[in-house]
Amino acid sequence: MLTKAQTTETIGESAYRRIRSDIIFGALAPGQKLRLERVSESYGTSIPTLRELLNRMCAEGLIVAEGQRGFEVAPVSAEDFRQVAELRLLLENHALEQSFIAGDLDWEGRVVSAHHKLGVMEKRMLEGHRQDQELWKQCDWDFHHSLISACGSDVLLAAHAAAYDRYLRYQMIAVVFRGEIASREHQALLESALVRDWKRAQSIMVSHIRGCVEHALKEDSAGLLSAAAKPRTTIAKTAPDPRSGGKAARASAKTKTLTSRKAKA
Repeated sequence: MLTKAQTTETIGESAYRRIRSDIIFGALAPGQKLRLERVSESYGTSIPTLRELLNRMCAEGLIVAEGQRGFEVAPVSAEDFRQVAELRLLLENHALEQSFIAGDLDWEGRVVSAHHKLGVMEKRMLEGHRQDQELWKQCDWDFHHSLISACGSDVLLAAHAAAYDRYLRYQMIAVVFRGEIASREHQALLESALVRDWKRAQSIMVSHIRGCVEHALKEDSAGLLSAAAKPRTTIAKTAPDPRSGGKAARASAKTKTLTSRKAKA
């Protein structure tokens, strides 16, 4: 998980963050071929550096290397979504137990604060204000991360962050919002945290994550998860990373990049 501020990033790290964010938020469509010359120009990095970044994202499951033919954005499928969701669930539930046991008053304060912000965003979404979906997902990340933040393992947190991003990619592609169901589950997770009931929290998390997957697949009327979208070339702004912070997100959003996307209203 990248945590450096935008002002201290190298050109390569900045390009890595922006490309990665564009994949997660769907600005670079599943199956889209990445022409090195055009991508290097769009993201302001050299071709050798770009190759390194794309190989790095291959290891994260976001890019697929095509041998001598180059790179393309990883495709999506219902089965892969389920597998990614189960990986997130495995990591998050293990971290929940450790975090609930070790969490102190400061941890509890982080959880309450993060839930309050998420609750505000969910209320806005329920009222029909859907223009701030990236901010909503940032608040969702902040809450889930706060729940496991006292687990005591940086390795576990990093693995969970990577799995969360792959899961988030599917949420953004499918435009998933389960409304009051998810809001109630978040409230139940908060209540479980305050009384350190990690077993109840784990049970809620199972319903929370698997329910999201089934909802996304059921509502996939455009078939985005049953087959890769056919690319069409457009120009779009870089989407903000929900974990990159306000300044980085605003700076990144100003940069236009080559993209292809099959949109869903």
